[in-house]
Amino acid sequence: MTTPSDIVLEITPHVVLKAYACGIFPMAESADDPGLYWIEPETRGVIPLNDFHVPKRLARVIRSDRFDVRVDQDFDAVIESCARPARGRQKTWINGRIRRLYGELHKLGFCHTVECRRDGELVGGLYGVRLGGAFFGESMFSFETDASKVALAHLVARLKAGRFQLLDTQFVTDHLRRFGAREIPRNEYQVALEEALALNGDFNRLPAKLTGRDVLDCLG
Repeated sequence: MTTPSDIVLEITPHVVLKAYACGIFPMAESADDPGLYWIEPETRGVIPLNDFHVPKRLARVIRSDRFDVRVDQDFDAVIESCARPARGRQKTWINGRIRRLYGELHKLGFCHTVECRRDGELVGGLYGVRLGGAFFGESMFSFETDASKVALAHLVARLKAGRFQLLDTQFVTDHLRRFGAREIPRNEYQVALEEALALNGDFNRLPAKLTGRDVLDCLG
C-alpha cells in the first residue's frame, strides 16, 4: 500500500523514525520526483539473523579480507553510490529529499553505513536505519563482484553482536533470498517489529573495522 505524502507538510527525521516504528517507510517515484510516498507493504522482507546463510565461496572472500570494510566513514558517498544507475536498475527512487532526510538521520546517529573499499576506492556498501533492536535496510550497491555481499555479511555480524532482533529488507529479491531472506505477512511483521523496538540494539558494540575472520566468528 502506498500513500502520497503532502508536499506542503514538512517531513522531519523524527517523523520518519515514527513512521518506521509504525511499519511504514518513505520512497520516491524517481530521483527527479520531489514528492515522497509512504509505503506499507502487505508482505515484508526480513532476514532472520540467526538463519543468515553464507555460501562457501563468499565465506572464502570474507576470510581473505579482499575489501577494507568499515562503518559510518562517508555517508554521502554511500547514498550517492546507491542512487547511481546500475545493471538491471536504470532508475533510482533516491531523490533529493531522501538524501537530506537520511543525511540528517545519519548525523543524529540513527542511520548507518557499511562501506567496502579496495585500494582506497569505495566499491560497495549499504545504508539503513537503526531503531531499538531493529535495523531497516534501505539500499545497497556494488561496483565490484561480491562487495555488497561482503557488506551485508558485515552488517549481520554487527547486528548479531549488538543484540538486534530484526533485519528488515522491505522487499525480497533473488539476491537476498540466497542469504535467507523471506517474506512475512504484515501482521506477523508488526509483532516482530514491536518486540524489536522494545530492545536496545548496539550498532557500535563491535569496532568500526573488523577482519573477515571476526565476521565469520560472529555469524557462527
